[in-house]
Order: sequence, then structure tokens, then C-alpha cells
Amino acid sequence: MIPRHSARVASALKATAPRPSHALYATIRGSRTPQEPPEDAVPHENDFILSILRTNPSLRDARAYLASFGLRPETQPSSNPPPKVPQPTLITDPTLPQPAPLLAKPSPVIESILDPVYRRTALVKIQGPFTDIQLDSICRGLVYLEKLGLVSVIVVENDDRPRGDEDERSTIIDEVMRVVTNLEKKGSRARPVVGAVVRLGPKPDDVASPEPDLEPPETHTVPSDLIAIRSALSAGEIPVIAPFALDSFCRSVRVDANDVIAGLARGMVEASALQKSSRAAAEDGHLAFSSEVDLTPLRLMIIDRNGGVPSYARSGYPHLLINLTSEYHHIHDTFDPRWAHTNPSSLSNLALARTCLAYMPATSSAIMVSHKSPSSLIGNLITNKPAVSSSLPHALLQGNRSLTPHTPTLIRRGLPIQVLRSVADIDRVKMDRLLEQSFGRTLDADSFYARLEASLDFVVVAGDYAGAAIVTNEQSAHGAPPISYLDKFAVLPSHQGDGTVDFLWVALHDESYGLGHPFSANPNGGKGGVGEGRDLVWRSRSNNPVNKWYFERSTGHVRMGAWVLFWCDAEKRLKIEEGRRGSAGLSYVEDWEQGRLSDWGDIVLKIPSSWK
Repeated sequence: MIPRHSARVASALKATAPRPSHALYATIRGSRTPQEPPEDAVPHENDFILSILRTNPSLRDARAYLASFGLRPETQPSSNPPPKVPQPTLITDPTLPQPAPLLAKPSPVIESILDPVYRRTALVKIQGPFTDIQLDSICRGLVYLEKLGLVSVIVVENDDRPRGDEDERSTIIDEVMRVVTNLEKKGSRARPVVGAVVRLGPKPDDVASPEPDLEPPETHTVPSDLIAIRSALSAGEIPVIAPFALDSFCRSVRVDANDVIAGLARGMVEASALQKSSRAAAEDGHLAFSSEVDLTPLRLMIIDRNGGVPSYARSGYPHLLINLTSEYHHIHDTFDPRWAHTNPSSLSNLALARTCLAYMPATSSAIMVSHKSPSSLIGNLITNKPAVSSSLPHALLQGNRSLTPHTPTLIRRGLPIQVLRSVADIDRVKMDRLLEQSFGRTLDADSFYARLEASLDFVVVAGDYAGAAIVTNEQSAHGAPPISYLDKFAVLPSHQGDGTVDFLWVALHDESYGLGHPFSANPNGGKGGVGEGRDLVWRSRSNNPVNKWYFERSTGHVRMGAWVLFWCDAEKRLKIEEGRRGSAGLSYVEDWEQGRLSDWGDIVLKIPSSWK
């Protein structure tokens, strides 16, 4: 049965999907009359709707999608409204012809119905070669994205044709035309761009890179270089670009597609900023809809034959979600040399994502996906989340049949992660702001920090206190060892939905119940995976809407009146015991687990409130 919210999202997305408007745009490639594609080449509507429903978007996902592609914010009305035009008197003599009534200007609601989607762009790298069947699957996914308002700016690459080949130029152009032809067979409109759209070398008068250790792109653009892309987008066409660049002698030479995409990412962001600053504000309070596409790339999509970046934590299966800020160098350090043969372009594509996301908006993301997972592109667009959450229990991820070598990798700019061991290291002003905004309550700061002084184990902080997980040691009344208690898990509302929650929980796992496993050796400034894991316990109000998320990540839970007690078992201890018993497996309740729930309940329910 389809969840109600999924049906509403599908209905909303279907209502906002742009309708084919072949007659509205004229192509500059010629005066040919656009022809309707063959009936058997048009993507089936049912397939499109099912692709949306498979993403299982939440209400938050739907709101985020509509914030990017739905109605534009209404402009402020002019301080000097135009004078009212007197209405003509209607002729009442029925024997005389009646004048046509004056048509009123459509209201903003009607305007939104006529043109409901705010179109955005995605930079797409199609890294072939691909067979006709594989390319058909890729192009179908890109056409679906266009229906949802995301227009692809495609750069084509062919790994089988190394640079320097005698006929490389004609081969690349042939690949571009294959993509154009396939897109048009799917009912879309596409335009080949075989002229250079970037220039080799650093940008003149370039300032420092946006990040200290990030090298600027090898290419750059000037506004006139983007004319071909703007023209195609304005004509309702998908630009398909050959990887050529102008050298210092103004010759068009073939370069790596990554250099073209990196230069375009920066150039399109800068061009969009100039466009927005020079655009006049709409008057008389009506929404200003136009066919102009926002050049700022909302997504970077890298489509090849291998998929995501292999992970040391998943025996070579791909990373699900990457925090570039804290994990980029660690991924390089843990990259198995054998993967250089099975996934030869993983690290170079990861570097491309890092460069592009440094210039793109903070809400943007990159996805590395194989040709076998085209529906993942729709899931990424609507939810901006990985195919499977990286914060789920590791045992569940290992046994998840949906994880394959072709599972996509979602990449976010992310935030630095640090682990604090002393209350003195906590920035109390920022922590107070985080906790109060996250929980919507006023913190009793004096008693809260006094309790932390006596019981703090560690604090995981994401970014500049965009999120935090506070873990304490709580003493048992029965002489048992102290329990590891998750006192607070908080993320600023502005960072909910951008991956911070998953980044924070993974770091919490690696510092508590996941300790002792090699895959817990993440570079978060903590113990580096070395040590013995401990059971992690926490409580939540029974009516807390976050409980569904907790249910999925905990080992178990038990209801205690107005509270729900959650716990995560120490993974290494269970793994060792399971290995000793072989096929016998673990019992429902182990010896060391006898009576622990009542003990945890006694401790947890007595912890005082932190709020006024």
C-alpha cells in the first residue's frame, strides 16, 4: 500500500511537471519544424510516476523539493501603485455588437498554474563508452529529471579514446551526437555544443581558492563562453557538450571532461550571480515567471560504468554518503590499490566533486552512479539523500540486499567533526544556542553543565556547533559498571536534511558502541576506532516524532510510561561471541544481558530534566 504522504508528493510533483511545449521555443540550429517523437519512444507516464514513488519521499523531502522548483517568492509591491484605468461603459443595446471584455491580468495563483516549475540546472558527466541499451537507460533518467524541473548540462567523455588519437575529435563528436539523438528519441530536445565553452589556464586576476588546500580548476570561463549553453536552455533544449577547451593560441583542443565540468561549475555560478544582481525586481506584486533557467548548478551527477567510491568499511562496496570536509583525505589513505583496476576513475571523480561543490551552493550535492541505477537520479533530486542511510546499524547495512557494487555514492560538502573530552572545551554560548533551537525549549544551563562536569564522557561536535551528540557516564545503583548514556543529540533546524544528522550519528557510533571495528577508524579526532565498544543507552518521549528514526538505528527499545528506552549493543562484543559459537548463534538474551533493562530503566528515568 502506498503511504498517503507519498501519494500526495507524487500528485504534487505530477502537477508541477512542465508540459511539453514544442511550439513555444524555436531552435537556432535551423528552421526545422519540431516533430513529435515516435509513440514507442516516449517514456511511459506510469514508469515515471513509479520512479518517484520508489524514492518514498517524506513531507520534509517534498517541501525541500518544492522550495527549489516550486513557486518563486512573491516580490514586494511597488510603493507607487499605477493609477487605476477607468473601465469603459458597456453598450446595453442588444441589437448592436458587443465589445470584447477587457481581459484582467492573471492572479499569481493562475500564473503559477500556467508555469509552475522554476527550472534549475545540473552538471552531468556521462563517462562512457556505453552500449546503446546502457545509453538508453541513462537518457531516460535525464529526461525524467527534466520533467521534474532539473535541466541537465551534459559533458560527454569516452575513456576508450585517450587524448592524442588521430581521430579523437570526430570520435568525441560522434559520442555527443549519440547522446543528442537518444535524448530526442525519449521526447526531450537536445543541442550538440561542439565548440569550446571553457579556456585553459587559471582565471586572470584569480583570488585565493575557496578552501585552503583546494586547487582551483584548470580551466575558466568568461561570460561570452556560456552563450551556447544559455541559448540552448532558453530554447528548451538540453546542451550536450564535447570536452574541448581554448588554449592560449585560441585553438580548440580536447581536454579531460573533469576540467570542463570544474570550469563550468565555477563559471555558471558566477554568471548566475551577475544575472541575479542585474535583474530588475518584478512590479505590482505579481510573480515574475520566465523561461530563463537558473544557471547555478543544483546537482553534480557523474554517470559511469562503475558507480560510487569503494569503501574500506563495506569490503569494497561503495560509500553511501561522504562528508568531504572530514573524510576526503581519509578515503585516499584507505583506498585499496586493487580498486584502481575495478574503479579506475573513483578518486578523480571524487576530486571533481570536491572542486565543484566548493563553488556550488551549500545545499548542493554530487552523486556518483552507474548506468545500472538511473532511477537513483530521481531519488537524489527529490530527497537529496543516499539510497540507503549511512547511519543505519552496520550489520543491517552489511546484510542489505539493496547494497550492490552499483549502489550510488552521495557526496556533500559536509562539516568538520571533532570530539571533545572536557567541559572546558565546550563553547557554552554556541552549545546553548544549538540545544535551545533544536529542542525549542529554554536550557537550565547552570544545572546542565554542573551535571556534565561530574559525568561527561565525550561530545561530538559537527561544524561550528551545527550539531552535537553529548554522551555521559551514568552510575548504576547496583554496583554495575556505569552505562554510556546519550544525553543530547541535537542538530540545528537549518542543517536538518543536509546530511549533518547522518554524519553526526556515524561519528557517535565510531566513538561508542562501534569501537573496536576497523570501519570505525574515521578521522573525527576521537579514538580512531581503537578500544572496546560499550552499550549506548538513551531515552525519548513516547510522542517524539524522531522516534521512528531512533527505532531504525537502535538494537532494541522498551516503553516505560511516558518514555521510550532505546539502546545499541556494543558491536564488537556480539561479533566475537557470535564467532565463537559458530552456527549455534546468539541467544535471545545473553548472560551479561540479564537484568540490564531494569537497571538501565532505574538509571535513565532518574536523570533530571535539562530544561527550565
